[in-house]
Parts: sequence; structure tokens; C-alpha cells
Amino acid sequence: MVRVVDVNGYKIEVGADLYQANLADANLEGANLEGANLRHANLEGANLEGANLTDANLTGANLRHANLRHADLYQANLADANLEGANLEGANLEGANLRHANLEGANLTDANLTGAYLTRANLTRANLTRANLRHANLRHANLRLANLTGAYLTRANLEGANLARANLTGANLSNANLDYANLTDANLEGANLSNANLSHVTMPDGIIRN
Repeated sequence: MVRVVDVNGYKIEVGADLYQANLADANLEGANLEGANLRHANLEGANLEGANLTDANLTGANLRHANLRHADLYQANLADANLEGANLEGANLEGANLRHANLEGANLTDANLTGAYLTRANLTRANLTRANLRHANLRHANLRLANLTGAYLTRANLEGANLARANLTGANLSNANLDYANLTDANLEGANLSNANLSHVTMPDGIIRN
């Protein structure tokens, strides 16, 4: 039986069409939104803890300060979405599209971002403690002042990424691509940089490598 939830007059079920729906502050804890069309939907402040958003289309959606703790966003499309200050602790974002997404100040502690597409995403001041970013594409992403303590960035693409003043204490950057990345004033204490591509990188002391 398909689970149907009535929120603000919208019937929510698997594959629901909620284009531009106003679901601000809605309680959707544990809701099944698999494959739902939520393009440009307003979900600001919504409670989506533990929700199933697998393959959901959230392009351009407003998720400011939304609670997505432990939500399943496997291969969800979040391109251009606004996730400023959102709580994504322990969320599954494997293979998700976060191109140009705004994740400023978001909590991504223990989140799974394996193979996620984060090109030009704004992760300023984001908390990525112990986040799994293996094989993630962070090309030209803004990670200024981000907390990446203990993060897994093995084989991640950080080409041209801004990591100025980021905390990378104990992070695993083995085999990562840091070509032209900016690490000015970053904390690399205990970080694993084995086999990483450091060509043209601006190091914490400001020196640019050849």
C-alpha cells in the first residue's frame, strides 16, 4: 500500500508532483518521497528527518534550515538548491547532484557523499566532520572555513577548490586531485596526502607549488 500524507493540502506519495509546492515548516518526518518532483518547492524549515528522497528532483528547492537528519537522498537532484544552515547529519547523499547548491553553514557531520557531484557548490563554514566524500566531485567548490576534520576525501576531485582556512585535521586526501586548489591558512595537521595531486596548489603558508 502506498503511504499518502496530506500536508498543506498536498497529497504526498511515491513519485508525487510537488513542483513549486509550499511546504515551509511542514512535518514530513519519515515521509516516502521517492522520485517526487519537488523542483523549486519551498521546504524552508521543514522537518524531513529520516525521509526517503531517493531519486527525488529538488532542483532549485528552498531547504534553508530544513531538518534532513538521516534522510535518504540517494541520487537525488539538488542542483541549485538552497540548503543554507540545513541539518544533514548522517544523511545519505551518495551520487547526489549538488551542482551550484548553497550549503553554507550546513551540518553534514557523518554524511555519506560518496560520488556526489558538488561542482561549484558553496560549502563555506559547512561542518563536514567525518563526512564520506570518496570519489566526490568538488571541482571549484567553495570550502572556505569548512570543518573537514576526519573527512574521507580519497580520490575526490578538488581541482580549483577554495579550502582557505579550512580545518582538514586528520582528513584522508590520499589520491585526491588538488590541482590549483587554495589551501591558504588551512589546517592539515595529521592529514593524509599520499599520492595526492598537489600541482599548482597554494599551500597553507601561501607558497604555490609547481
